[in-house]
Amino acid sequence: MSPSVIMQRIAAMAVCLLISIPALAEITPTAEDAQASREVAQSIRFGHYEDINFDEAWSRKAFARMLEMMDPQHLYLLSTDIERFGDLRTGFNQAMEQGELERVYAFYGLFQSRLEQRLEWLIAQLEANPTFDYTGNERLAFEGEVSNWVDEFSELDPVWTKRMKNAALTQKLTEPNIDDAEINRRLVNRYRDQLNRVRQTNNEDVLSLFLGAATSSIDPHTEYMSPDQSESFDIQMRLSLEGIGAMLQSEDEYVKVAQLVPGGPAERSGQLHPADRIIAVGQGDSGDMTSVVSMRLDDVVKLIRGPKGSTVRLEVIPARALDVTQTRTVTITRDTVNLEDQAAKSDVIEVQRNGHTERVGVITVPAFYVDFDAWQAGQANYRSTTRDVAALIEKLKAQNVQGIVLDMRGNGGGALQEANSMVGLFIDRGPTVQVRDARGRINLYGDTDRGVAWDGPLTVLINRLSASASEIFAGAIQDYGRGLVLGSRSFGKGTVQTLSDLSHGELRMTRAKFYRISGESTQERGVEPDITFPTLFSDEEIGESALPNALPWDTVRPVNYRRYGNLDASLPTLRDQHAVRAAQNPNFRYLQREASLLKTLREQNTSVSLNLEQRRREMQAQEAEQLALENSRRQALGLETLASWTETLDDDDTATQSDSPINQAQLQESAEILLDYAQLTGQLRDTNVASTKAP
Repeated sequence: MSPSVIMQRIAAMAVCLLISIPALAEITPTAEDAQASREVAQSIRFGHYEDINFDEAWSRKAFARMLEMMDPQHLYLLSTDIERFGDLRTGFNQAMEQGELERVYAFYGLFQSRLEQRLEWLIAQLEANPTFDYTGNERLAFEGEVSNWVDEFSELDPVWTKRMKNAALTQKLTEPNIDDAEINRRLVNRYRDQLNRVRQTNNEDVLSLFLGAATSSIDPHTEYMSPDQSESFDIQMRLSLEGIGAMLQSEDEYVKVAQLVPGGPAERSGQLHPADRIIAVGQGDSGDMTSVVSMRLDDVVKLIRGPKGSTVRLEVIPARALDVTQTRTVTITRDTVNLEDQAAKSDVIEVQRNGHTERVGVITVPAFYVDFDAWQAGQANYRSTTRDVAALIEKLKAQNVQGIVLDMRGNGGGALQEANSMVGLFIDRGPTVQVRDARGRINLYGDTDRGVAWDGPLTVLINRLSASASEIFAGAIQDYGRGLVLGSRSFGKGTVQTLSDLSHGELRMTRAKFYRISGESTQERGVEPDITFPTLFSDEEIGESALPNALPWDTVRPVNYRRYGNLDASLPTLRDQHAVRAAQNPNFRYLQREASLLKTLREQNTSVSLNLEQRRREMQAQEAEQLALENSRRQALGLETLASWTETLDDDDTATQSDSPINQAQLQESAEILLDYAQLTGQLRDTNVASTKAP
C-alpha cells in the first residue's frame, strides 16, 4: 500500500484533532457503535501482525493516545477533567472489548464543553478588546507553551491571548495595509465558524476518535473507517476523485500536504509540495478565501474537491518557510487522475566525456500500477508498470544508451506484484521479497522467468517519498548487487495491510511485514542509498519514523541468492568521484547548505516574537540568509539574482518538481555515476553514437 494512501487514511482518522472536534452534549453511543468496537477489538486480537494483549499497560497507552489526539498542547482540558475520567486509564480495554462506550462518550462531552467555552471566550475577548499592543517583549512557543494540564480554566487565558495576538500579527505581517478593524472582523468570524462547526457532530465523530486512539496506539496504519470514510477511501483507490491530487493530514491546527499523487494536478503544477501547510481555500480565480486553520480535515477536503476544470486557490505556508507569515497563494485547476497520468516514461540524458557524447537512459516510474480490470478479464495487452518499463527498455536500447537510471523519487508504491515482476526485468530468476505474517510464517516471492530485459549498468534514484513497493524494488536491486541505489533514505513503510468489512464501517489492519532477501526489514529505516544526495526533506516530518507508534525495524533469516556484481569494491572510488563533482556543482552545494541552514534554524527557532518590529527583524534576518544561499547558486550558474526570498518560493526548486534545476541536477549526476561505474567495471561500450567535442 502506498504512503499516499497511508497518509490519506491517517489523515481521515485525525478528524478528532484539536478544535476540529465538534460539539456533543447529548450524543450517546448506539448499538452499532458498541458492535463496531467489539468487532475491531476481536479482529485486532486475532489478526494483527503484532501479538496484541489488551491488558492494563495497553489501556494506559491507548488512553494517553486519546488525550494526545484530543488536546495535544494541553489547551482545553483541565487536570480535574482528566482525573474525573481517570478510570478510563485502566478501563479503556474493557470499553473497547465489551463495547461499553458510555464513559468514553461522556468524557468527549466534557472535552466538547471546554472547547466551546474557549471559543466563546475568544470571541468575547475580541469584541471587548478589538486591538492588540505589538510593542512588548512577549514570545509564543511553537510547542510546549503549556507543559502539563492546569487546574483552572483561567490559567490558560494568557496562552490563548498570545495565540490570538499571534493570529492577528500574522495577518498584519502578511498584509501590511490591513487595518485593525478588519483583522478583528476576520478573527471573530474564524472563531464563530469554528464554534458552528464544533456544534455539528454525531456519534461517528466520537467513535472515530475512540477507535482511532485504540488502533493508532498499536501502529499508524491500523485504523477504523466509518461508512463515510470508507466511501472516500474507495473513491481514492479508484483514482476517480476530482480534485487536486494531494493527500492531506492534520497536524496541530493545520492541514498539511502529506503526498502528491503522481500525475495529478498539484504535482503537474509544481506549486504545491509535501509538508506545505494549507491555511485558506478559495473557489475560482478571485473572491474571498475561507480560513481552514483548525478546521476538521473532512471539511477542508470538501472545500478543495470540486468538478473537473474548475479552479481552487490555496493559501499555503511553504515547507521551507520558517515563519507562519511567509505564505503564498497558488491556483490549481481540478482534474481527475487517470492510469495514463501515472504511467512510466523515458528520456535520454547526454553526458560529455573525453570529447564524446555518451547517452544514458532515464525511466521515470511514478507508481507501481496495473489495470486490474483488464488483467482479470484476461485481456492480452493490459497496462502495467512491468509491461510499460519493458517496452521503454527496448526503446532505449534502440537509442544506444550506455545504462539506465530508474527514477523512483516520489514513488509511493502500489501493486506488490508489479514491484516483484519488475525486478525480474533486471535479474535472471531469483527471490525478490519475503513477507512474514502474524503467525511467523514467511512467504517468499520472486521472479521465475528466464532472461532479462536489461543486463547493462543500472542505477535506482530514490528519495524520502519513495515507499512500500518502490523500497522493495530498490532493496532487491541493491541486495543483488545488480545496480547502485542513489539519492536519500526512503520512507520506511514495510508493513502490509488488509481491509475487512465490519457490521458498521471497515477495518484496515496491519497483517504482515516486508523483508528484503538479505533478511532486513524495510520498516522504519527504509533503504539507505549507496551514494547519498542532500535533501530538504526532514526525517522528523516525513517518513515512517515520523508517525506515532510505528512498528520497529527487525530482521529475519536471509535467503540464498546470487550476487551480480561487487559494488562494494567500487563504492569508495565512485563516492570520491561524486564528491568532486558535487563540490563543483552549484545546485548540489546549494542543497547541502540549505539543508544545513534549515536544520540549524529549526533547532534555534523555538518561539516567535509578538513584537511587530522584532518579528520583522527576525524574519528579515532568516530570509537574508536563505536569499544569500539562493543567489550564490544563481551567480554560479550565470542566472539573474533575486531581490527577495519570497521570489524563491515562487520559483521553488524542491525535490518534488521533476523539471526543477535541482531535480535535473540529481538526474544528471546519477547518469555521471552510472558512467563512472560502467567505466570502472569495463562495461562502457563504444556505441558509435555521433560523437561531438565537449564545449
